Amino acid sequence: MPVPVLTATHLSPPRDGWRPLLVLGPSLGTSTRLWTACATLLAETHDVVAWDLPGHGRSAPATAPFSMAELAAGVLDVVDRVEADRSDASGTTSPAPRRRAFRYAGDSVGGAVGLQLLLDAPDRVEAAAVVCSGARIGDEQGWRQRATLVRRCGTPVMVEPSARRWFAPGFLEREPTAGSALLHDLQEADAESYALVCEALAQFDLTGRLAQVRPPVLALSGSEDPVATPELGRRVADGVADGRFVLLDGVGHLAPAEAPERTASALLGFFAGLQTLGELHRSGMAVRRAVLGDAHVDRATSAADDTTRDFQELITRFAWGSIWTRPGLDRRSRSMITLTALVAHGHWEELAMHVRAALTNGLTRAEVAEVLLQSAIYCGVPAANSAFRTAQEVFRSMDAERADQDVDAAPPTA
Repeated sequence: MPVPVLTATHLSPPRDGWRPLLVLGPSLGTSTRLWTACATLLAETHDVVAWDLPGHGRSAPATAPFSMAELAAGVLDVVDRVEADRSDASGTTSPAPRRRAFRYAGDSVGGAVGLQLLLDAPDRVEAAAVVCSGARIGDEQGWRQRATLVRRCGTPVMVEPSARRWFAPGFLEREPTAGSALLHDLQEADAESYALVCEALAQFDLTGRLAQVRPPVLALSGSEDPVATPELGRRVADGVADGRFVLLDGVGHLAPAEAPERTASALLGFFAGLQTLGELHRSGMAVRRAVLGDAHVDRATSAADDTTRDFQELITRFAWGSIWTRPGLDRRSRSMITLTALVAHGHWEELAMHVRAALTNGLTRAEVAEVLLQSAIYCGVPAANSAFRTAQEVFRSMDAERADQDVDAAPPTA
């Protein structure tokens, strides 16, 4: 049987410098649209590419049956083409050869392909996230019945049942535009290609081979997923040599679309554990700039000399690259913790910097004041008094800066 020809779409903007390649795989019936919101966050530290199943999105319809192993081989062909383009774009001095190991994350059938890749090409996949998926999904009879139904009635027949299976209760009411776009992709998918994917899944079962998987694996499950239940994810994490499991509470089968921030946070935390010192520095610098602003970071790094340069590298790699990228807390929460710690130790210059950072991370001025008020109880009233004075100075400075910008932006008077 021929290897399916798949099409990839870049979901990250062109950037200077070399970033790890992250390849994203779809759920049956979806397109690369499944990952769009999530990829915006992943692109801070990765070159992100997503592939479409045969007859879905931008990929041509399948011309013959295929197995999951052949589908995985088609993904490797896509990666080879992407890597060739990356090497051409970066010139002959690129530090990354064409067949460098890549990172992978896939939802449902895309996750199953990830497990197949880990077994068939372990030298190519540095690590993989199996999202809302498992070593076997469903049963053979069910998949073959679905293939028969879709061949007879087309993919629109799957829209109503998929709307029930894909999303946690209430999602379609909260996000009708996102949900309808995903269901539209299902309706537009090629019926024969959809049926062939069903038949590939009917034969797919890697349960007995999980122990052979050596690269690190993250099994990420939604608590409300009726298709690939959390139990399937736990079996993957427990069955492989180096596995970990994360449960997304209140999330259904399409986690990248339903909970893009939490999905991206879990993936970034997982991949951060794989990073070399250089990669830690790059990811840390991306977060440091996002939180503190380019102007501050540029001042800090340009002022570094032989005495302080190693210290600046340490801050970027381990404070920002190892801690601020972890999935367990969002940046708002990390800002609140940081403010409290700085008050407790009386680090007023750093407190001023992190008051600004807290506002960047989504706290309001009232919330900053609430954090400082609570610190009066646990860190001491004198410390909180100094903290409030520091925050007032920061707010006045920001107001003055904003007023200057408004004056500069005002049209000239007659």
